[in-house]
Amino acid sequence: MAENQTQSPLEKKVAEQIEYYFGDHNLPRDKFLKEQLKLDDGWVPLETMIKFNRLNRLTTDFNVIIESLQKSATGLMEISEDKKKIRRSLSRPLPEVNDEYKDALKHKSVYIKGFPIETTLDEIQEWLAGKGNIENIQMRRNLQRQFKGSIFLVLDSEESAKQFVAHPDVKTFKDNEMIVLLKEDYYAKKTEERKQIRAQAKAKAKQEKEEKQKQAEDEEMKSLDEQTGCLLKFSGDLDQISREDFHELFHGHGQIKWIDFIRGAKEGTILFKSNAKEALDKAKEANGGKLEIKNKSVQWEVLEGEVERETLKKIIEDQQESFNKRRGKGGRKSGGRGRGGRKDRGGRDQGQVKFQGKKTKFDSGDEDEAAAPPSPKKRALDTGNGQDAEEPAAKQGKTENGSDD
Repeated sequence: MAENQTQSPLEKKVAEQIEYYFGDHNLPRDKFLKEQLKLDDGWVPLETMIKFNRLNRLTTDFNVIIESLQKSATGLMEISEDKKKIRRSLSRPLPEVNDEYKDALKHKSVYIKGFPIETTLDEIQEWLAGKGNIENIQMRRNLQRQFKGSIFLVLDSEESAKQFVAHPDVKTFKDNEMIVLLKEDYYAKKTEERKQIRAQAKAKAKQEKEEKQKQAEDEEMKSLDEQTGCLLKFSGDLDQISREDFHELFHGHGQIKWIDFIRGAKEGTILFKSNAKEALDKAKEANGGKLEIKNKSVQWEVLEGEVERETLKKIIEDQQESFNKRRGKGGRKSGGRGRGGRKDRGGRDQGQVKFQGKKTKFDSGDEDEAAAPPSPKKRALDTGNGQDAEEPAAKQGKTENGSDD
């Protein structure tokens, strides 16, 4: 080839575009072009080449293409004797894509952010002219294929990448301040940012949990305060006594909300909807001043102070456990340890219990089921080299130097 001849601006663009197609970065990933290489010992007809979109937009004149490659100083391309075909020089075999190659690629790559989203590849190439020997430009896009305003740049060496990052002319683009980092530094920064985001999310979740717990505790204490004076403890010879017997005894004198009693036990507790002492006094008055069950003597005590508070807490825990068991059985109601109400079996005084978080509310419906979180969406795969796939006029699969404008 006639090297070191002056190229026109068009010839320079044409040569760079073709050398990109056959370059180390694109060719290993370009399925269409690799298939073409198998047909004729690596030769590709110019008739096929001019169907590549970006080259087609530059020129379809074979003479311009040949002149451009003849004047190129890279020595990457060969031209057939009849000047109708081109191929990558056999003296320039493709590098093996191994771990060493991938590591070298990572260290000679640069991240640049700050481009307006309407920026085209041509504008970026023009801005990069003279700033280094660039092998590839990847315009980063979102899932809707819209330019994100950032690119990955591959230079010819790690040293070139470091020099590029330090170059003063890459700090602005059309008055926009640019972020320019080695790709490795960019990923390290993103990793640190993700760690901070996770730490912040964890701290926020912990704070919210503590706030909810405090709120639940405050509501529980409020619930306890609302039930102050409503607990009546009983003890004595209670063989053959059931919770239904207590309902019969206090019917018309006080509405029972909960009975903590197991048949055969020597003591238990009744939670009334209103004042326990008033219910006890009314029941005694209705029974001649002496309150027995089935002619058995029973000792009665209206609970107060810390004993009352601890007993209420225990009742709330029992109610929560009973509620959870019923939900675990598909919501089927059953006579739990503390229920014992007639409502379960046609009675009239047993209230219904609702739990909301750790708070216990009486006489309301069941708690709502928590909604399942939405399944995460699958993310579309990147092309790997970041270049948008382009088609020749009749066939798809080839990759262009850069993304669509």
